[in-house]
Amino acid sequence: MAIDDLLDEHEQGERVRSWLRNNATGLFGGVALGLAVIFGWQWWQKQQAAQDEKTHLDYQAAMEAAAGDDLKKAQAAVTALAGSKRDIYADLAELRLAKAQVDAGERDAAIATLRGIAPEPSLQPLVDRRLARLLIDAGKADEALTLLAQASDSESLEVRGDALLASGKRDEAREAYAQALTGLDVAAPQRRLVELKLTDAGGTPPKTGEPT
Repeated sequence: MAIDDLLDEHEQGERVRSWLRNNATGLFGGVALGLAVIFGWQWWQKQQAAQDEKTHLDYQAAMEAAAGDDLKKAQAAVTALAGSKRDIYADLAELRLAKAQVDAGERDAAIATLRGIAPEPSLQPLVDRRLARLLIDAGKADEALTLLAQASDSESLEVRGDALLASGKRDEAREAYAQALTGLDVAAPQRRLVELKLTDAGGTPPKTGEPT
């Protein structure tokens, strides 16, 4: 090997060692940061998995307790579920609890449960309808009307019609039922009931195939 080649290799080696000395802190800091990110991500994934498992177990406990008519146990399970992670599971568990309370004759408790739900947007109409029905049954039709003031889907319009009828507003109730029919297919099971309600309010259901 030529002397010049040896000198070049030596010079290159010195340059590498010099670079390492000058950049050691940043190099090792970058490695440490990279490892911290990796381990931090793994820790977060484990925490999420553990939380999801707990949420699922709390949800099962709430549903089983409600199905078994153990309302106190169901309430405790729902509280634990909503407190650990507010999500669709908590919303569904609270809806199931409210149903169990209604079945047990505890209407006011069911109203309180439904009032306490802050569901995601897709469930809001369902929560409002169930709460409105209970308010009508409790003689609070005006509150039900306020709750359904922006109703636009057929099921909610039907309940709004019920509230209007309970308030003695038959003309407005007929209009609500007629609007509800516009969104119901002629073969929909609910259509016949809405037609009966419209008739009871003094209206005339359209014949099949005719516009409402």
